[in-house]
Amino acid sequence: MKKAKTAKRKPKVDPVVTEIVRNGVIAVTEEMKTNLMRTAYNIIIYEALDFTTGLFTAAGETISIGIGLPMFIRGMAETVKAKIKHFGRKTMRAGDIYVTNDSYLTGSHLNHVTLTLPIFHKGVLVGFSCCMAHWIDIGGTLGGMTTDIYSEGLQIPILKLHDRGKPNDTLIDVIKQNMRMPNRAMGDLRAQITAVKTGERRFLELVERYGREQVLGAITAIMDHSEAMARARTRSIPDGVYEAESYMDDDGIDVGKKVPIRVRITVKGDEMTVDLSDVSRQVRGFYNSGITTGYACSQVAYKCLTSPTDYPINDGSFRSLKAIVPPGRIISAVRPAPMRWWMTYPMTIVDTVFKALAPVIPDRVIAGHHADLLIAALHGINTKTSEFFLANFGPLGGGWGAKRNEDGVSATVCINDGDTHNSPSEQSEVKFPIVVERYALVPDSGGAGRHRGGLGVERVVRARVPMTFNTQVERAHCKPWGLEGGGDATGNEVALRLDSKWKTDFPNAKVLVAMLKTGDAFRLRSGGGGGYGSPLERPPEEVAADARQGYVSLAAVKALYGVVLDPQTFAVDPEATGRLRASMRGAAMSAAPTGTG
Repeated sequence: MKKAKTAKRKPKVDPVVTEIVRNGVIAVTEEMKTNLMRTAYNIIIYEALDFTTGLFTAAGETISIGIGLPMFIRGMAETVKAKIKHFGRKTMRAGDIYVTNDSYLTGSHLNHVTLTLPIFHKGVLVGFSCCMAHWIDIGGTLGGMTTDIYSEGLQIPILKLHDRGKPNDTLIDVIKQNMRMPNRAMGDLRAQITAVKTGERRFLELVERYGREQVLGAITAIMDHSEAMARARTRSIPDGVYEAESYMDDDGIDVGKKVPIRVRITVKGDEMTVDLSDVSRQVRGFYNSGITTGYACSQVAYKCLTSPTDYPINDGSFRSLKAIVPPGRIISAVRPAPMRWWMTYPMTIVDTVFKALAPVIPDRVIAGHHADLLIAALHGINTKTSEFFLANFGPLGGGWGAKRNEDGVSATVCINDGDTHNSPSEQSEVKFPIVVERYALVPDSGGAGRHRGGLGVERVVRARVPMTFNTQVERAHCKPWGLEGGGDATGNEVALRLDSKWKTDFPNAKVLVAMLKTGDAFRLRSGGGGGYGSPLERPPEEVAADARQGYVSLAAVKALYGVVLDPQTFAVDPEATGRLRASMRGAAMSAAPTGTG
Protein backbone atom coordinates (compact mmCIF):
# COMPACT_ATOMS: atom_id res chain seq x y z
CA MET A 1 0.00 0.00 0.00
CA LYS A 2 1.38 3.39 -1.01
CA LYS A 3 2.03 5.72 1.89
CA ALA A 4 0.22 9.05 1.90
CA LYS A 5 2.45 12.10 1.65
CA THR A 6 2.85 13.95 4.90
CA ALA A 7 2.80 17.73 5.10
CA LYS A 8 6.15 19.37 5.62
CA ARG A 9 6.48 20.28 9.28
CA LYS A 10 7.67 23.60 10.46
CA PRO A 11 10.86 23.40 12.49
CA LYS A 12 10.21 23.44 16.22
CA VAL A 13 11.21 26.80 17.63
CA ASP A 14 12.55 27.19 21.14
CA PRO A 15 10.45 29.87 22.92
CA VAL A 16 13.53 31.10 24.79
CA VAL A 17 15.39 31.59 21.51
CA THR A 18 12.31 33.36 20.13
CA GLU A 19 12.43 35.93 22.93
CA ILE A 20 16.17 36.37 22.50
CA VAL A 21 15.65 36.96 18.76
CA ARG A 22 12.75 39.33 19.48
CA ASN A 23 14.98 41.56 21.56
CA GLY A 24 17.98 40.86 19.34
CA VAL A 25 16.47 42.29 16.16
CA ILE A 26 15.32 45.37 18.07
CA ALA A 27 18.88 45.79 19.35
CA VAL A 28 20.24 45.41 15.81
CA THR A 29 18.05 48.14 14.34
CA GLU A 30 18.74 50.42 17.30
CA GLU A 31 22.50 49.94 16.85
CA MET A 32 22.10 50.71 13.15
CA LYS A 33 20.33 53.88 14.21
CA THR A 34 23.04 54.84 16.70
CA ASN A 35 25.88 54.29 14.23
CA LEU A 36 24.11 56.39 11.60
CA MET A 37 23.66 59.25 14.08
CA ARG A 38 27.30 59.11 15.14
CA THR A 39 28.71 59.22 11.62
CA ALA A 40 26.26 61.48 9.72
CA TYR A 41 27.34 64.97 8.64
CA ASN A 42 24.03 66.87 8.69
CA ILE A 43 22.08 68.01 11.73
CA ILE A 44 18.79 66.74 10.26
CA ILE A 45 20.13 63.19 10.71
CA TYR A 46 22.22 63.27 13.87
CA GLU A 47 19.99 65.66 15.85
CA ALA A 48 16.55 65.71 14.26
CA LEU A 49 16.78 61.92 13.57
CA ASP A 50 15.02 62.15 10.22
CA PHE A 51 15.71 58.57 9.19
CA THR A 52 14.69 54.97 9.83
CA THR A 53 16.66 51.73 9.88
CA GLY A 54 15.27 48.25 9.39
CA LEU A 55 15.72 44.50 8.95
CA PHE A 56 13.65 42.60 6.41
CA THR A 57 13.11 38.96 5.47
CA ALA A 58 14.40 37.46 2.23
CA ALA A 59 10.92 38.17 0.81
CA GLY A 60 11.02 41.83 1.89
CA GLU A 61 8.73 41.58 4.93
CA THR A 62 9.48 43.89 7.84
CA ILE A 63 11.22 42.13 10.75
CA SER A 64 12.04 45.21 12.82
CA ILE A 65 12.42 48.92 12.19
CA GLY A 66 14.28 51.32 14.42
CA ILE A 67 11.95 53.60 16.35
CA GLY A 68 11.94 56.58 14.04
CA LEU A 69 9.55 57.91 11.43
CA PRO A 70 6.34 55.84 11.49
CA MET A 71 5.38 56.87 7.95
CA PHE A 72 8.52 55.16 6.56
CA ILE A 73 7.25 51.72 7.52
CA ARG A 74 5.59 50.85 4.21
CA GLY A 75 7.93 52.78 1.96
CA MET A 76 10.98 50.89 3.20
CA ALA A 77 9.38 47.47 2.83
CA GLU A 78 8.07 48.18 -0.66
CA THR A 79 11.47 49.57 -1.67
CA VAL A 80 13.14 46.33 -0.58
CA LYS A 81 10.57 44.30 -2.52
CA ALA A 82 11.05 46.49 -5.61
CA LYS A 83 14.81 45.91 -5.46
CA ILE A 84 14.24 42.14 -5.20
CA LYS A 85 12.00 42.30 -8.26
CA HIS A 86 14.42 44.54 -10.16
CA PHE A 87 17.58 42.51 -9.63
CA GLY A 88 16.20 39.05 -8.82
CA ARG A 89 17.46 36.95 -5.92
CA LYS A 90 19.67 34.86 -8.21
CA THR A 91 21.78 37.86 -9.22
CA MET A 92 22.18 39.25 -5.70
CA ARG A 93 25.55 38.74 -4.06
CA ALA A 94 27.16 39.42 -0.70
CA GLY A 95 28.62 42.92 -0.67
CA ASP A 96 25.95 44.41 -2.92
CA ILE A 97 24.27 47.64 -1.82
CA TYR A 98 21.29 48.98 -3.76
CA VAL A 99 20.19 52.61 -3.77
CA THR A 100 17.16 54.63 -4.85
CA ASN A 101 15.23 57.77 -3.96
CA ASP A 102 12.29 57.15 -6.33
CA SER A 103 9.48 59.18 -4.74
CA TYR A 104 6.72 57.11 -6.29
CA LEU A 105 8.23 53.99 -4.75
CA THR A 106 9.33 55.24 -1.34
CA GLY A 107 6.18 57.38 -1.10
CA SER A 108 8.14 60.43 0.02
CA HIS A 109 10.30 63.19 -1.43
CA LEU A 110 13.57 62.85 -3.30
CA ASN A 111 15.54 63.85 -0.20
CA HIS A 112 14.93 60.39 1.25
CA VAL A 113 17.71 58.15 -0.04
CA THR A 114 17.28 54.44 0.68
CA LEU A 115 20.15 51.93 0.85
CA THR A 116 19.49 48.18 0.94
CA LEU A 117 22.02 45.42 1.55
CA PRO A 118 21.23 41.70 1.03
CA ILE A 119 22.36 39.51 3.94
CA PHE A 120 23.80 36.09 3.07
CA HIS A 121 24.63 33.26 5.47
CA LYS A 122 26.83 30.57 3.92
CA GLY A 123 25.56 31.50 0.45
CA VAL A 124 21.87 31.60 1.44
CA LEU A 125 19.92 34.87 1.34
CA VAL A 126 18.47 35.29 4.84
CA GLY A 127 17.31 38.91 4.82
CA PHE A 128 18.02 42.54 4.05
CA SER A 129 19.43 45.48 5.98
CA CYS A 130 17.95 48.83 5.00
CA CYS A 131 18.29 52.50 5.85
CA MET A 132 16.24 55.48 4.63
CA ALA A 133 17.63 58.89 5.56
CA HIS A 134 16.96 62.54 4.74
CA TRP A 135 19.65 64.37 2.77
CA ILE A 136 19.54 68.11 3.42
CA ASP A 137 20.03 68.78 -0.31
CA ILE A 138 19.25 66.67 -3.37
CA GLY A 139 19.58 69.45 -5.95
CA GLY A 140 16.56 71.00 -7.60
CA THR A 141 14.80 74.25 -6.74
CA LEU A 142 15.76 75.70 -3.36
CA GLY A 143 12.70 77.76 -2.50
CA GLY A 144 9.18 78.42 -3.64
CA MET A 145 6.54 76.04 -4.94
CA THR A 146 7.37 73.15 -7.26
CA THR A 147 4.76 71.76 -9.62
CA ASP A 148 6.43 68.60 -10.91
CA ILE A 149 8.99 66.07 -9.72
CA TYR A 150 11.61 67.14 -12.25
CA SER A 151 12.19 70.48 -10.52
CA GLU A 152 12.64 68.86 -7.12
CA GLY A 153 16.09 67.38 -7.57
CA LEU A 154 18.12 64.37 -8.68
CA GLN A 155 16.06 61.21 -9.26
CA ILE A 156 17.99 58.01 -8.59
CA PRO A 157 16.36 54.87 -10.01
CA ILE A 158 17.09 51.46 -8.46
CA LEU A 159 20.84 51.05 -9.02
CA LYS A 160 23.81 49.26 -7.51
CA LEU A 161 25.83 51.54 -5.28
CA HIS A 162 28.19 48.67 -4.45
CA ASP A 163 28.69 45.56 -6.59
CA ARG A 164 30.10 42.70 -4.45
CA GLY A 165 31.79 45.29 -2.28
CA LYS A 166 33.12 47.51 -5.09
CA PRO A 167 31.73 51.07 -5.15
CA ASN A 168 30.05 52.32 -8.32
CA ASP A 169 32.26 55.38 -8.80
CA THR A 170 30.33 56.59 -11.85
CA LEU A 171 27.08 56.73 -9.89
CA ILE A 172 28.79 58.42 -6.97
CA ASP A 173 30.22 61.07 -9.32
CA VAL A 174 26.74 61.72 -10.77
CA ILE A 175 25.32 62.17 -7.26
CA LYS A 176 28.15 64.50 -6.20
CA GLN A 177 27.73 66.60 -9.34
CA ASN A 178 24.10 67.33 -8.45
CA MET A 179 24.66 68.34 -4.81
CA ARG A 180 25.25 71.91 -3.63
CA MET A 181 27.31 70.58 -0.72
CA PRO A 182 28.79 67.32 -2.05
CA ASN A 183 31.11 66.71 0.91
CA ARG A 184 28.18 66.68 3.30
CA ALA A 185 26.14 64.47 0.99
CA MET A 186 28.97 61.97 0.72
CA GLY A 187 29.37 62.01 4.49
CA ASP A 188 25.72 61.08 4.95
CA LEU A 189 26.02 58.42 2.25
CA ARG A 190 28.96 56.81 4.05
CA ALA A 191 27.00 56.97 7.31
CA GLN A 192 24.14 55.05 5.70
CA ILE A 193 26.58 52.46 4.38
CA THR A 194 27.87 52.07 7.93
CA ALA A 195 24.30 51.58 9.16
CA VAL A 196 23.35 48.83 6.69
CA LYS A 197 26.66 47.03 7.24
CA THR A 198 26.03 47.18 10.98
CA GLY A 199 22.68 45.50 10.39
CA GLU A 200 24.30 42.79 8.29
CA ARG A 201 27.04 42.08 10.83
CA ARG A 202 24.79 41.95 13.89
CA PHE A 203 22.07 39.88 12.20
CA LEU A 204 24.65 37.31 11.08
CA GLU A 205 25.95 37.14 14.66
CA LEU A 206 22.44 36.16 15.78
CA VAL A 207 22.26 33.52 13.06
CA GLU A 208 25.69 32.11 13.93
CA ARG A 209 24.93 31.97 17.64
CA TYR A 210 21.49 30.36 17.53
CA GLY A 211 21.37 28.71 14.11
CA ARG A 212 19.79 29.83 10.86
CA GLU A 213 16.66 27.70 11.12
CA GLN A 214 16.04 28.69 14.73
CA VAL A 215 16.44 32.42 14.05
CA LEU A 216 14.28 32.42 10.91
CA GLY A 217 11.71 30.22 12.68
CA ALA A 218 11.69 32.62 15.62
CA ILE A 219 11.03 35.55 13.26
CA THR A 220 8.07 33.66 11.80
CA ALA A 221 6.76 32.97 15.31
CA ILE A 222 7.15 36.64 16.29
CA MET A 223 5.18 37.76 13.24
CA ASP A 224 2.46 35.17 13.93
CA HIS A 225 2.18 36.41 17.51
CA SER A 226 1.96 40.04 16.35
CA GLU A 227 -0.83 39.04 13.97
CA ALA A 228 -2.73 37.24 16.74
CA MET A 229 -2.49 40.24 19.06
CA ALA A 230 -3.67 42.67 16.36
CA ARG A 231 -6.60 40.42 15.45
CA ALA A 232 -7.65 40.01 19.09
CA ARG A 233 -7.60 43.78 19.59
CA THR A 234 -9.56 44.33 16.36
CA ARG A 235 -12.28 41.93 17.57
CA SER A 236 -12.83 44.25 20.53
CA ILE A 237 -13.98 47.00 18.15
CA PRO A 238 -17.71 46.73 17.34
CA ASP A 239 -18.44 45.63 13.78
CA GLY A 240 -19.61 48.45 11.58
CA VAL A 241 -18.79 51.14 9.06
CA TYR A 242 -17.39 54.39 10.42
CA GLU A 243 -16.73 57.61 8.53
CA ALA A 244 -15.21 61.00 9.20
CA GLU A 245 -13.95 63.97 7.26
CA SER A 246 -11.63 66.94 7.66
CA TYR A 247 -9.67 69.07 5.24
CA MET A 248 -6.33 70.67 4.47
CA ASP A 249 -6.12 74.45 4.10
CA ASP A 250 -5.02 74.44 0.44
CA ASP A 251 -2.27 73.12 -1.85
CA GLY A 252 -0.19 76.30 -1.84
CA ILE A 253 -1.26 77.22 -5.39
CA ASP A 254 -5.05 77.49 -5.22
CA VAL A 255 -4.90 79.52 -2.01
CA GLY A 256 -8.00 79.18 0.12
CA LYS A 257 -9.36 76.16 -1.78
CA LYS A 258 -9.81 73.39 0.79
CA VAL A 259 -8.40 69.93 0.09
CA PRO A 260 -11.00 67.40 1.33
CA ILE A 261 -10.06 64.42 3.51
CA ARG A 262 -12.67 61.67 3.87
CA VAL A 263 -12.09 58.22 5.34
CA ARG A 264 -14.28 55.14 5.64
CA ILE A 265 -13.42 52.40 8.14
CA THR A 266 -15.04 48.97 8.06
CA VAL A 267 -14.60 46.57 10.98
CA LYS A 268 -15.73 42.98 10.56
CA GLY A 269 -14.64 40.38 13.09
CA ASP A 270 -10.87 40.44 13.43
CA GLU A 271 -10.21 42.48 10.30
CA MET A 272 -10.29 46.18 9.49
CA THR A 273 -10.48 47.94 6.12
CA VAL A 274 -9.35 51.55 5.75
CA ASP A 275 -10.83 52.98 2.56
CA LEU A 276 -9.12 56.17 1.36
CA SER A 277 -10.94 56.32 -1.99
CA ASP A 278 -12.59 59.64 -1.08
CA VAL A 279 -9.40 61.41 -0.09
CA SER A 280 -8.71 64.32 -2.46
CA ARG A 281 -7.19 63.65 -5.85
CA GLN A 282 -3.57 64.69 -6.22
CA VAL A 283 -3.01 68.43 -6.17
CA ARG A 284 -0.89 70.84 -8.20
CA GLY A 285 1.18 71.92 -5.20
CA PHE A 286 4.00 69.84 -3.72
CA TYR A 287 1.99 68.18 -0.93
CA ASN A 288 1.46 64.84 -2.70
CA SER A 289 2.97 61.52 -1.67
CA GLY A 290 3.27 58.08 -3.27
CA ILE A 291 0.96 55.12 -2.77
CA THR A 292 3.17 53.49 -0.15
CA THR A 293 2.41 56.48 2.06
CA GLY A 294 -1.30 55.82 1.55
CA TYR A 295 -0.74 52.32 2.90
CA ALA A 296 1.42 53.74 5.70
CA CYS A 297 -1.41 56.08 6.81
CA SER A 298 -3.58 53.02 7.34
CA GLN A 299 -0.83 51.06 9.06
CA VAL A 300 0.19 53.83 11.46
CA ALA A 301 -3.42 54.39 12.54
CA TYR A 302 -4.05 50.64 12.86
CA LYS A 303 -0.89 50.08 14.87
CA CYS A 304 -1.85 52.87 17.30
CA LEU A 305 -5.32 51.38 17.77
CA THR A 306 -4.48 47.68 17.98
CA SER A 307 -0.90 47.02 19.09
CA PRO A 308 0.94 50.24 19.93
CA THR A 309 3.39 48.57 22.34
CA ASP A 310 3.90 45.29 20.46
CA TYR A 311 7.57 45.13 19.44
CA PRO A 312 9.40 44.68 17.20
CA ILE A 313 7.31 46.56 14.64
CA ASN A 314 6.82 43.94 11.91
CA ASP A 315 4.51 42.97 9.08
CA GLY A 316 2.61 40.44 11.18
CA SER A 317 0.76 43.31 12.86
CA PHE A 318 -0.83 44.30 9.55
CA ARG A 319 -2.05 40.98 8.14
CA SER A 320 -5.53 41.75 9.48
CA LEU A 321 -5.58 45.18 7.83
CA LYS A 322 -6.72 45.99 4.32
CA ALA A 323 -6.06 49.40 2.81
CA ILE A 324 -7.95 50.66 -0.23
CA VAL A 325 -5.87 53.36 -1.92
CA PRO A 326 -6.75 54.09 -5.56
CA PRO A 327 -4.01 55.76 -7.62
CA GLY A 328 -4.05 59.48 -8.28
CA ARG A 329 -4.91 60.65 -4.77
CA ILE A 330 -2.82 62.98 -2.63
CA ILE A 331 -1.42 59.89 -0.89
CA SER A 332 -1.08 57.81 -4.07
CA ALA A 333 0.09 60.39 -6.59
CA VAL A 334 1.39 59.38 -9.99
CA ARG A 335 4.23 60.85 -12.02
CA PRO A 336 4.99 63.70 -12.50
CA ALA A 337 3.14 65.04 -9.44
CA PRO A 338 5.35 67.12 -7.10
CA MET A 339 6.20 65.42 -3.80
CA ARG A 340 8.52 67.83 -2.05
CA TRP A 341 6.38 68.37 1.08
CA TRP A 342 4.96 64.84 1.09
CA MET A 343 4.74 64.44 4.87
CA THR A 344 2.08 67.02 5.71
CA TYR A 345 -1.25 65.64 4.48
CA PRO A 346 -0.81 62.04 5.74
CA MET A 347 -0.82 62.97 9.42
CA THR A 348 -4.23 64.63 9.12
CA ILE A 349 -5.49 61.48 7.41
CA VAL A 350 -4.34 59.48 10.46
CA ASP A 351 -6.04 62.04 12.73
CA THR A 352 -9.25 61.59 10.71
CA VAL A 353 -9.13 57.79 11.09
CA PHE A 354 -9.04 58.29 14.86
CA LYS A 355 -11.94 60.73 14.55
CA ALA A 356 -14.00 58.14 12.66
CA LEU A 357 -13.54 55.52 15.38
CA ALA A 358 -13.93 57.86 18.36
CA PRO A 359 -17.63 57.05 18.92
CA VAL A 360 -17.00 53.30 19.34
CA ILE A 361 -13.55 53.15 20.96
CA PRO A 362 -13.32 56.48 22.84
CA ASP A 363 -10.72 55.06 25.21
CA ARG A 364 -8.19 54.41 22.41
CA VAL A 365 -8.22 57.63 20.39
CA ILE A 366 -7.09 61.20 20.88
CA ALA A 367 -8.59 64.49 19.79
CA GLY A 368 -6.98 66.28 16.84
CA HIS A 369 -3.34 67.40 17.08
CA HIS A 370 -1.30 70.19 15.46
CA ALA A 371 -0.31 67.84 12.60
CA ASP A 372 2.59 69.71 11.01
CA LEU A 373 6.38 69.74 11.23
CA LEU A 374 6.53 73.56 11.31
CA ILE A 375 9.91 73.63 9.62
CA ALA A 376 11.59 76.75 8.31
CA ALA A 377 13.98 76.36 5.39
CA LEU A 378 16.71 78.99 5.31
CA HIS A 379 19.51 79.61 2.83
CA GLY A 380 21.98 82.32 1.94
CA ILE A 381 25.63 83.29 2.28
CA ASN A 382 27.14 83.47 5.75
CA THR A 383 29.04 86.78 5.57
CA LYS A 384 31.35 85.69 8.39
CA THR A 385 32.64 82.64 6.49
CA SER A 386 31.64 83.59 2.91
CA GLU A 387 30.11 80.12 2.64
CA PHE A 388 26.71 79.04 1.35
CA PHE A 389 24.44 77.67 4.08
CA LEU A 390 21.28 75.63 3.87
CA ALA A 391 19.24 74.87 6.97
CA ASN A 392 16.00 73.11 7.80
CA PHE A 393 15.14 74.58 11.19
CA GLY A 394 12.81 72.23 13.05
CA PRO A 395 10.65 70.28 13.61
CA LEU A 396 9.02 72.54 16.15
CA GLY A 397 6.59 70.24 17.92
CA GLY A 398 3.19 71.28 19.20
CA GLY A 399 0.09 70.16 21.05
CA TRP A 400 -1.46 66.70 20.89
CA GLY A 401 -5.10 65.95 21.50
CA ALA A 402 -6.41 64.98 24.90
CA LYS A 403 -7.54 61.43 25.67
CA ARG A 404 -10.65 60.31 27.45
CA ASN A 405 -8.68 59.98 30.68
CA GLU A 406 -5.75 62.42 30.45
CA ASP A 407 -4.56 65.74 29.11
CA GLY A 408 -2.81 65.99 25.77
CA VAL A 409 0.96 66.32 25.70
CA SER A 410 2.59 69.65 24.87
CA ALA A 411 5.53 70.61 22.64
CA THR A 412 5.71 67.16 21.03
CA VAL A 413 6.57 66.38 17.42
CA CYS A 414 3.68 65.44 15.11
CA ILE A 415 2.57 61.83 14.55
CA ASN A 416 4.21 61.56 11.12
CA ASP A 417 7.67 61.94 12.64
CA GLY A 418 7.41 59.82 15.77
CA ASP A 419 10.88 59.82 17.29
CA THR A 420 12.37 62.81 15.51
CA HIS A 421 13.74 65.60 17.69
CA ASN A 422 13.79 69.36 17.47
CA SER A 423 17.18 70.93 16.82
CA PRO A 424 18.85 72.44 19.92
CA SER A 425 18.76 76.23 19.68
CA GLU A 426 22.39 76.60 20.76
CA GLN A 427 23.63 74.20 18.11
CA SER A 428 21.58 75.87 15.38
CA GLU A 429 22.94 79.27 16.41
CA VAL A 430 26.50 77.97 16.13
CA LYS A 431 26.02 76.35 12.72
CA PHE A 432 23.83 78.98 11.08
CA PRO A 433 23.75 82.83 11.19
CA ILE A 434 20.62 83.10 13.35
CA VAL A 435 19.63 83.98 16.91
CA VAL A 436 16.73 82.31 18.72
CA GLU A 437 15.02 85.14 20.57
CA ARG A 438 12.15 83.19 22.06
CA TYR A 439 11.19 79.56 22.51
CA ALA A 440 8.16 79.00 24.74
CA LEU A 441 4.80 77.30 25.21
CA VAL A 442 1.78 79.22 23.91
CA PRO A 443 -0.90 79.89 26.57
CA ASP A 444 -4.50 79.02 25.63
CA SER A 445 -3.38 77.06 22.56
CA GLY A 446 -4.73 73.73 23.84
CA GLY A 447 -8.43 73.01 23.40
CA ALA A 448 -10.48 73.35 26.58
CA GLY A 449 -12.03 70.21 28.00
CA ARG A 450 -12.50 67.87 30.94
CA HIS A 451 -9.05 66.91 29.77
CA ARG A 452 -7.16 69.80 28.22
CA GLY A 453 -5.36 69.57 24.89
CA GLY A 454 -1.59 69.94 24.81
CA LEU A 455 0.01 73.33 24.20
CA GLY A 456 1.71 74.56 21.08
CA VAL A 457 5.14 76.18 20.93
CA GLU A 458 6.31 79.60 19.74
CA ARG A 459 9.78 80.20 18.36
CA VAL A 460 11.10 83.58 17.22
CA VAL A 461 14.31 83.53 15.18
CA ARG A 462 16.31 86.59 14.07
CA ALA A 463 18.49 86.67 10.96
CA ARG A 464 22.10 87.75 11.46
CA VAL A 465 22.72 87.99 7.71
CA PRO A 466 20.41 88.45 4.71
CA MET A 467 18.71 85.15 3.90
CA THR A 468 15.80 83.54 2.08
CA PHE A 469 13.02 82.11 4.24
CA ASN A 470 10.55 79.40 3.20
CA THR A 471 7.91 77.63 5.22
CA GLN A 472 5.07 75.38 4.07
CA VAL A 473 2.90 75.06 7.17
CA GLU A 474 -0.60 73.53 7.09
CA ARG A 475 -3.60 73.36 9.41
CA ALA A 476 -3.85 77.10 10.02
CA HIS A 477 -7.58 76.97 9.25
CA CYS A 478 -8.44 73.30 9.89
CA LYS A 479 -7.85 73.56 13.60
CA PRO A 480 -7.27 70.50 15.82
CA TRP A 481 -10.72 69.35 16.83
CA GLY A 482 -12.04 68.39 20.24
CA LEU A 483 -14.04 65.27 21.06
CA GLU A 484 -17.08 64.63 23.26
CA GLY A 485 -17.69 68.34 23.85
CA GLY A 486 -14.03 69.32 24.07
CA GLY A 487 -12.95 72.57 22.47
CA ASP A 488 -10.89 73.02 19.33
CA ALA A 489 -7.27 74.10 19.67
CA THR A 490 -5.54 77.00 17.95
CA GLY A 491 -4.14 76.37 14.48
CA ASN A 492 -0.57 76.73 13.26
CA GLU A 493 0.67 80.27 12.52
CA VAL A 494 3.50 82.04 10.71
CA ALA A 495 4.58 85.69 11.06
CA LEU A 496 7.48 87.81 9.80
CA ARG A 497 9.10 90.78 11.51
CA LEU A 498 10.19 93.09 8.70
CA ASP A 499 11.78 96.43 9.58
CA SER A 500 10.68 95.95 13.20
CA LYS A 501 6.98 95.47 12.29
CA TRP A 502 5.19 92.12 12.50
CA LYS A 503 3.34 90.95 9.40
CA THR A 504 0.65 88.42 10.31
CA ASP A 505 -2.01 88.88 7.63
CA PHE A 506 -1.04 85.91 5.45
CA PRO A 507 -3.98 84.05 3.82
CA ASN A 508 -2.53 80.75 5.01
CA ALA A 509 0.62 79.59 6.82
CA LYS A 510 2.66 79.07 3.66
CA VAL A 511 5.28 81.78 3.17
CA LEU A 512 7.52 81.04 0.22
CA VAL A 513 10.68 82.88 -0.82
CA ALA A 514 10.53 85.68 1.73
CA MET A 515 13.68 87.80 1.87
CA LEU A 516 14.89 88.61 5.38
CA LYS A 517 17.39 91.38 5.98
CA THR A 518 19.84 91.43 8.88
CA GLY A 519 17.74 92.00 12.00
CA ASP A 520 14.49 90.72 10.50
CA ALA A 521 12.88 87.69 12.11
CA PHE A 522 10.33 84.95 11.64
CA ARG A 523 7.93 83.44 14.14
CA LEU A 524 6.51 79.96 13.94
CA ARG A 525 3.71 79.11 16.34
CA SER A 526 2.41 75.56 16.44
CA GLY A 527 -1.19 74.76 17.22
CA GLY A 528 -2.36 72.92 20.29
CA GLY A 529 -4.31 69.70 20.70
CA GLY A 530 -8.08 69.39 20.91
CA GLY A 531 -9.79 68.99 24.27
CA TYR A 532 -11.80 65.94 25.42
CA GLY A 533 -15.08 66.27 27.27
CA SER A 534 -16.87 69.37 28.54
CA PRO A 535 -14.59 72.08 30.01
CA LEU A 536 -17.23 72.61 32.72
CA GLU A 537 -16.40 69.14 34.07
CA ARG A 538 -12.72 69.89 34.63
CA PRO A 539 -12.03 70.06 38.37
CA PRO A 540 -11.56 73.71 39.40
CA GLU A 541 -8.30 72.85 41.20
CA GLU A 542 -6.83 71.54 37.93
CA VAL A 543 -7.95 74.69 36.12
CA ALA A 544 -6.31 76.77 38.85
CA ALA A 545 -3.08 74.77 38.48
CA ASP A 546 -3.11 75.41 34.71
CA ALA A 547 -3.56 79.14 35.32
CA ARG A 548 -0.79 79.19 37.94
CA GLN A 549 1.63 77.62 35.45
CA GLY A 550 0.61 79.96 32.66
CA TYR A 551 -0.96 77.26 30.47
CA VAL A 552 -4.39 78.95 30.55
CA SER A 553 -5.05 82.68 30.90
CA LEU A 554 -7.34 84.08 33.57
CA ALA A 555 -9.73 85.21 30.83
CA ALA A 556 -9.97 81.67 29.43
CA VAL A 557 -10.33 80.21 32.91
CA LYS A 558 -13.55 82.16 33.32
CA ALA A 559 -14.89 82.18 29.76
CA LEU A 560 -14.18 78.56 28.83
CA TYR A 561 -14.01 76.66 32.12
CA GLY A 562 -16.46 78.69 34.22
CA VAL A 563 -13.98 78.92 37.10
CA VAL A 564 -13.57 82.04 39.22
CA LEU A 565 -10.06 82.56 40.60
CA ASP A 566 -8.36 85.15 42.75
CA PRO A 567 -6.04 86.84 40.20
CA GLN A 568 -3.22 87.13 42.75
CA THR A 569 -3.27 83.81 44.61
CA PHE A 570 -5.11 81.70 41.99
CA ALA A 571 -7.35 80.39 44.77
CA VAL A 572 -10.71 79.02 43.60
CA ASP A 573 -13.91 80.77 44.69
CA PRO A 574 -16.18 77.68 44.97
CA GLU A 575 -19.49 79.51 45.30
CA ALA A 576 -18.89 81.91 42.42
CA THR A 577 -17.60 79.02 40.29
CA GLY A 578 -20.72 76.97 41.01
CA ARG A 579 -23.00 79.84 40.02
CA LEU A 580 -21.07 80.63 36.85
CA ARG A 581 -20.96 77.01 35.71
CA ALA A 582 -24.69 76.56 36.35
CA SER A 583 -25.36 79.65 34.27
CA MET A 584 -23.13 78.44 31.45
CA ARG A 585 -24.77 75.00 31.40
CA GLY A 586 -28.18 76.61 31.27
CA ALA A 587 -27.15 78.86 28.40
CA ALA A 588 -25.74 75.87 26.51
CA MET A 589 -28.98 73.91 26.94
CA SER A 590 -31.04 76.85 25.71
CA ALA A 591 -28.85 77.21 22.64
CA ALA A 592 -28.95 73.50 21.80
CA PRO A 593 -31.25 72.53 18.89
CA THR A 594 -34.47 70.79 19.88
CA GLY A 595 -36.06 67.79 18.19
CA THR A 596 -39.26 68.06 16.16
CA GLY A 597 -40.87 65.20 18.08
